[in-house]
Amino acid sequence: MFRYLTAGESHGPRLTAIIEGLPAGLAVSAERINADLARRQCGYGRGGRMKIETDMVEILSGVRWGETLGSPVTLCVVNRDWENWHDRMSPSAEFRDDSIRVTRARPGHADLAGALKYNQRDVRNILERSSARETAV
Repeated sequence: MFRYLTAGESHGPRLTAIIEGLPAGLAVSAERINADLARRQCGYGRGGRMKIETDMVEILSGVRWGETLGSPVTLCVVNRDWENWHDRMSPSAEFRDDSIRVTRARPGHADLAGALKYNQRDVRNILERSSARETAV
């Protein structure tokens, strides 16, 4: 069975993907993935965020000497802009600031449906995961 799991927020410290079900022996290289990430950044409809980030993948597990091992593969893309968002996106409760909540859903986005489904009063909790930035992983 093939499974693909992502974690991380658009303005968080990093985006992570875990890919399970790949057979052993598949060729994998950070260079080829990075070439695709660079190509992604030139695509139609790119936003200002694309100018800030220079996406580079780090292969954390499941690959040795350029080949998959048969175990889950973990990929990570660091967000360079994280430092500018640290307080607003911190997992620590000490940085909580209810005055910066996003309370208006954007038309045509996942904001409203996600806020209703997950009972979120701060739409940022939804838009961070439904961002186009998520396509980096």
